Amino acid sequence: MGFLQKLAVIVIGLSMLCRIVRSVPNTNVTSVLCNSGVYTGGDPFAISLAYILEDLETATSTSKGYDYHNISPYPNAFAYGHAACNNNLTTSDCTACLGAAKTAIFASCQSRIGARSLLYDCTIRYEQYPFDD
Repeated sequence: MGFLQKLAVIVIGLSMLCRIVRSVPNTNVTSVLCNSGVYTGGDPFAISLAYILEDLETATSTSKGYDYHNISPYPNAFAYGHAACNNNLTTSDCTACLGAAKTAIFASCQSRIGARSLLYDCTIRYEQYPFDD
């Protein structure tokens, strides 16, 4: 086999390998911080919180720089949120990482008016008041 043929085989092999290799987001929890304030079951904040967390999880991966801020549209009890992902992640990996961050919040900060979950490749935060990260 000539040099050009060997080179062609190597290039084709490497290009096929690049299609197979995929990264997985590092969802190891670095820290989870909970606001000391709590809300009760019938509190309108629960509806705002559900809205903002779902929005952060789905919209961050399509936002420029994987960095997204939002506020819930319900004036009875606003929820403010911010989420961000490592720019090296794929869109689906960012969404998956934020899902893990949301799970970590619910596991540690039940019924809290604010919380932050920091994972290696993403972060999510919500509060009952405006904030700037």
